[in-house]
Amino acid sequence: MSSVTRIEQIFDWKFSEKMPTSSVRKNRSRKSLNTYLGVDGGGTKTQAVLFDEERKVIGEGFSGASNPLRVGVETAVTNIFQATDAACDAANKSRGDVVAATFGLAGVRRADLRQRIRERLAQNLKIKTVEVVTDAEIALFGTTLGKAGVVVIAGTGSICYGCNEAGETAIAGGWGPIAGDEGGGASIARRGLQAIAKSSDGRGEFTKLSDAGISYFRTSTPENLLIAIYAPQMDNAKIAGFARLVVETAQAGDKVAVEILREAGLELGLAVNAVVGKLKLKNKKIPIGRVGSIFRAGELITDSLLKIVHPFAPKAYLAEPLLQPGSAAAQMAFEMYGKGEKR
Repeated sequence: MSSVTRIEQIFDWKFSEKMPTSSVRKNRSRKSLNTYLGVDGGGTKTQAVLFDEERKVIGEGFSGASNPLRVGVETAVTNIFQATDAACDAANKSRGDVVAATFGLAGVRRADLRQRIRERLAQNLKIKTVEVVTDAEIALFGTTLGKAGVVVIAGTGSICYGCNEAGETAIAGGWGPIAGDEGGGASIARRGLQAIAKSSDGRGEFTKLSDAGISYFRTSTPENLLIAIYAPQMDNAKIAGFARLVVETAQAGDKVAVEILREAGLELGLAVNAVVGKLKLKNKKIPIGRVGSIFRAGELITDSLLKIVHPFAPKAYLAEPLLQPGSAAAQMAFEMYGKGEKR
C-alpha cells in the first residue's frame, strides 16, 4: 500500500462524518480543478509535488538546491519554480491551478528570511495561501501527521525537530557545514577524506576509502585529491556526495568507514536526546522518524543512534514516514486551504 493511499484512508473519515455523501460529491466536484503544491527543498536538490482534490500525487518535479543560506535567495527561488514548473508539466497543469502551497526548506529558521521568501513565492504564484516552513517541519508531519514525535533528517546536512502533545516544538542541529551538520552527508564525506589523508600519510590505518576517493573525485592517486577537493568548482553538495561511497565502503566491511558511520549515528542520537529532553518526552512512547539519504546505511547508522537514545528515552522507537517530505508538504497545503475556506 502506498503512502498516498494510506493518507487517503486516514483522512477520509473527516469528510464522510461531517457531511452526507451527496454533499461530499458536490463539494469535490466544485473544487475538482484545484491543485495543491508541496515543496521539499534542501542543500542538494528540490522536489515539488502536486496533489489533486483526492490527495493523489498528479505530478512531481526536481531541480537544484534551494537552501537560501547555501545558494542565496534568488537561486533558491529560481530552483523552487523550476521544480514546480516541472511538476506542473508532468500533471498537465499550470501555476495558476495551484490554490495553496507549502514550502519546506532547509536554512529558513530565521523568521525574516522565511517571510522574504514567502513574499517572493506568493507574488509569483499569485495566491494568498502560501506557507514557508523548515524542511524539518514537513518531515515531522510526514512521520506523525501532526501528533507528538521527533524526526531526524540526515541528507547533505543534519537536523532534528520535534513536537509534544502541547504543540511545543524544539530543534537541534541545522548549523550548517562549518558549525554543525554532524551525521549528515557533508560531515561523513569530510570524515572520509580525513581518513584517506591520514592513511596516505601513515598517520592512520589503511582504508579502502582511498580507492573510493580516487574513483569519486577522478584522480590518479590519493595525494592528487588535494587538487580535486580544493578546486574552485568544488562545492558542499559535491563533497557531500562522497558520503554514498563511504556508506558503500562500510557495507563492504571496511573498518574505518564503519567507524565513521557509527560516530555519525551517535551524533544524530545526541540531537534526538536534546530535542526529547527539551520537550519532556523522555518517558513517552514516541516515534523517531528518519529522513534522508544517509539512512540508507541502515543499522550502520541506526544501531549507534539507538544506543544513545534508549538509555535516555527507553520508549522511543524508529518509525518509517507515512508520507515522504514532498507529499507531506502537499498534504499540509491541502489542510491549510481547507481551514482557510471554513473561516
